[in-house]
Amino acid sequence: MSKYQDLTKEELLKKLWELENELKNKKYWLVWDAEKFPEQVVLECENNLPVLEDVKLKEIKNPPAFGIPLNKGDLNWDYNILIEWDNYHALTVLNYTHEAKIDVIYIDPPYNTGNKDFIYNDKFIEKEDKFRHSKWLNFMEKRLKLAQKLLKDDWVIFISIDDNEQAQLKLLCDKIFWEENFVWKWMWFRSATPPNLSHKIKKNFEYIIWYEKVKNNKKYVWVKKESKSTDPFTKPQNTLKILKFPPNTIIFNNFTKWLIKNWIYWTSKFPNKLLNDLIIENWYNKNEVSFENKFVWLQEKLNEELINNTKVFCSKDLVLSYKKENYSNEVPPNIIDFSVWVETTEQAWNNLIEIFWEKLFDYPKPVSLISYLINFINKKDSTILDFFAWSWTTWHAVLDLNKEDWWNRKFILCTNNENNICEEITYKRLEKVINWYNKKWDWEFVEWLGWNLKYFKTSLVKKTRSRSQLKINITKKCTEMLCLKENIFDLDLEKENYKIFSSNNKDRFLAVYYNFIKEDFNEFLEELKKLKSEIIVYIFSVDNTFDKSLFKWLNVRIEAIPQKILEVYKALMKV
Repeated sequence: MSKYQDLTKEELLKKLWELENELKNKKYWLVWDAEKFPEQVVLECENNLPVLEDVKLKEIKNPPAFGIPLNKGDLNWDYNILIEWDNYHALTVLNYTHEAKIDVIYIDPPYNTGNKDFIYNDKFIEKEDKFRHSKWLNFMEKRLKLAQKLLKDDWVIFISIDDNEQAQLKLLCDKIFWEENFVWKWMWFRSATPPNLSHKIKKNFEYIIWYEKVKNNKKYVWVKKESKSTDPFTKPQNTLKILKFPPNTIIFNNFTKWLIKNWIYWTSKFPNKLLNDLIIENWYNKNEVSFENKFVWLQEKLNEELINNTKVFCSKDLVLSYKKENYSNEVPPNIIDFSVWVETTEQAWNNLIEIFWEKLFDYPKPVSLISYLINFINKKDSTILDFFAWSWTTWHAVLDLNKEDWWNRKFILCTNNENNICEEITYKRLEKVINWYNKKWDWEFVEWLGWNLKYFKTSLVKKTRSRSQLKINITKKCTEMLCLKENIFDLDLEKENYKIFSSNNKDRFLAVYYNFIKEDFNEFLEELKKLKSEIIVYIFSVDNTFDKSLFKWLNVRIEAIPQKILEVYKALMKV
């Protein structure tokens, strides 16, 4: 069935004109085979609309960490989110609840190796499948397009991949996120002992592709230089300069002379000209001395460095060098390995064994890798999304970072429950890390991290021929979506036609009225008047209008439902 069959002649001509202009502006692009059999999850959305269901029994709610005062830093103990089901459904829902709200996306999608790692329409894709790259691209394109709408203006996305699809993924991302927003393709040192399967080469590295929303001049820093040796004071391409060193600013080691006459002291590379006699006392220059050489600094820079406790050394040949007390952070190198404190997949295995007593995954990502990436976004309250959260790494990294600096990063994870992976692996590990974990075969209390979790499943609301009935049906099922959108979850009051929720620290309230205005509406208004903090009100309306005069008090934001939900879904699918 063609997606153009319902278009009018004018609409078809307009579409043809758009395609012609698109082709004129394209110099090259990635082409792959269209889907012969659309994904089942996509077909489900032709007759149904995805919503969320709260799994109360899997909610985790903790007080702040043991011994930490409630007012520590900016923490407010918000909920983290785990969504179980296909990520196509989850990303569709998030397009309503989290449009332009995500700071960082990290994903580790299936690599399409042909080794039972990629399922498409309920079937594993084998290496012999001639359309396996096209199937993978169709699968990824739909999800990346949905994800792109979730990102803030200053967002970044990191995608792990290996050689099977990295070239195709780069071109696909150029199309979705724009080529000019590509930052870099890192090489992560995955393993020092890779499997010896190839007859040609051992594969020690995987890749991480990095895009930002808008190309900018922001400097990404993370690596801090730690120099055991001193740095040279001169460069051959520099011009000659004279530097004056105040008394007690040059350290002289292994000197036998205590008076050095002004002279040109030759070295193999740079003659260092001493412009006045130098007196050494207690291993330092007693008097002010001046040198002429091809120095890397001007006098102003030298003075600044000396104030910042940079140490200057002088060798027996009168060669000057320096060592800073604190080196500034540098931009990251293009290789991620132990030099930037990132571990290999072997360390990730050890972490899994420590928790579950078995490997569970062949090539898990280490927590240190995800922590390294997340730290490039220097925001206290950033939200991190991982919609291929097969195991545990992203949320473990977020909790560890929060524990280190007391920031309030939050995560949203999406994963299916194939082979009970969400319930038995992802959730179980999350539960253990938040509360405790099994260590050395004994249940040992380690620490109470104090971060909370909401567990959702996606479900489907069947479309109806009656538009009004569809609005009624979706309103009855959208409560969890509204709670997630506003980050307010605690149910304070529940009546037949309305509910009132509060945030963890009771500074915000969410009120939902689900029906046409009934006799209990005045009661609903009276309950709202009791609330002194900010109130967000969602009220059912078939025609997307409501009488604002009903809400006369201040500090109330009102929105009709479910029209905006349906508008978002209409933009994504045929509603």
